[in-house]
Amino acid sequence: MRRYPERVKTEIRYAIATQVPAELLVLFTVDQSLGAGSATPAVFPLTEAQTLHTSVGEILTSGEFKSAANETLLIHAPAGLACKRLLLVGVGKAAAEGTGKGPSVAALRRAAGTAARFARARGSKDLAIALPQTAVEGTDAEVARAIVEGVLIADFDPDTYKSDRRDLSLSTLTLFASERVDQAAVSAALAEGVILGEAQNFARTLVNEPGNVLTPTVLGDRAAAMCKQHGLKCHVYSTDKLKSLKMGAFLGVTQGTYEPPALIVMEYEPHGGVPAGSPVLGLVGKGITFDTGGISIKPAEGMEKMKYDMAGGAAMIGAMQAIAQLKPNVRVLGIVCAAENMPSGRAYKPGDVLTAMSGKTIEVINTDAEGRLVLADGLHYAKTLGATHLIDAATLTGAVAIALGLHNAGAFSNDDATWDHFAGVLDRAGEPFWRLPLGDEYREQIRSHIADLMNTGGRYGGAITAAMFLKEFAGDTPWIHLDIAGLAWIDDARPWIAKGPSGVGVRSITEWVRSYSA
Repeated sequence: MRRYPERVKTEIRYAIATQVPAELLVLFTVDQSLGAGSATPAVFPLTEAQTLHTSVGEILTSGEFKSAANETLLIHAPAGLACKRLLLVGVGKAAAEGTGKGPSVAALRRAAGTAARFARARGSKDLAIALPQTAVEGTDAEVARAIVEGVLIADFDPDTYKSDRRDLSLSTLTLFASERVDQAAVSAALAEGVILGEAQNFARTLVNEPGNVLTPTVLGDRAAAMCKQHGLKCHVYSTDKLKSLKMGAFLGVTQGTYEPPALIVMEYEPHGGVPAGSPVLGLVGKGITFDTGGISIKPAEGMEKMKYDMAGGAAMIGAMQAIAQLKPNVRVLGIVCAAENMPSGRAYKPGDVLTAMSGKTIEVINTDAEGRLVLADGLHYAKTLGATHLIDAATLTGAVAIALGLHNAGAFSNDDATWDHFAGVLDRAGEPFWRLPLGDEYREQIRSHIADLMNTGGRYGGAITAAMFLKEFAGDTPWIHLDIAGLAWIDDARPWIAKGPSGVGVRSITEWVRSYSA
């Protein structure tokens, strides 16, 4: 595997950005108009506004540049500034006077990504960004981390296999901050941003690989290599282990392909251990490296994207990489159930009955509802290994995208306290999840007349009935289910991120784990 993108050298300097030579300096701007009046963008940090007046004052008041979210304006050789080129990037509306809030950290993360994509498209390898000092919702450390994350996530393209590919990766990122900030906190935040941005890109690199390259066995190899690099324990098992564990649901999915499955088990143990009775967090990911739908075959149109059906597993592998580096004081198990879902004379069929590791029996209604089958055994296995709290991630249902569109991923939980841990980190992680209901009334839709459960519940509430199926295997263990099908793949490039795999879930899962750190 070609490592892509290459690591960006990142540093922070405590100086006035406009007085230091730079190839390309980025300043964020905000639209201060609060109604029908004309837009009057202001430049962050506000303490430098006077320094910039002679070079950009007319532009800021002309109305040509309105500082809409992710709007850009490039100025060559700006008068009075040490940089060769100045890039203004809008973050959108300022807060109404008296609210005490300004542009969100999420808006700044996107704006930083926009700056990085702008620089890459023009062959700029070195990027300098001034850290906003005032009128921003969030601490200096939170803003610094978000900017680094935004830049690294933007520094990724899915064109790995093009024969004429040009490497447009950034070489350096320099943040400029005032000497008045909490330098220890900002420096630590920068390091966290690098760890999380690189972990997310690692997950995206896995998702981006074609199915003929990234088989379940290869996914296991790459997870093991990551674990070795970062000091995690890792075991990768295959068919014999699944049989010995009586993982009949997982095995059923694997029947139709000649590629053997991989049960990937990663372990993080804090240095020095944790007190007895401490939580053990189980991270379980769906790793279907290619999904044809099996006998219930998918339409041909768009099937090529089904290489991304292992995005939940990739999110868990990426999160484990970040956890190994951030070193929270909590035990973590990462489990990825990897397989192909293929049609053949050996494939499992609608009407088959499978017996899961837990002993529950499952009537197969649709072989394209395979993700919940592998997760059923994965969740139960995590409990047998000692997990006291569970979270799973999967590109599980198209129904979740119908329900929420392409702006939020779905989330479910059987335990409010566990959910509160997750909800409490979402602003920090900057990923949009929306909790959906999980009432007992939905279980009737998956009740089978021949077995304990059916693996689909009909047309209505498809994301919910899929989650209800998984709830049966989580049991009484506190559990969160993330259905990321709508956000795991970006069909059209945005100003701050390339089309292709998004790596959604890595940051939120990592922060959920950190919320339990003793």
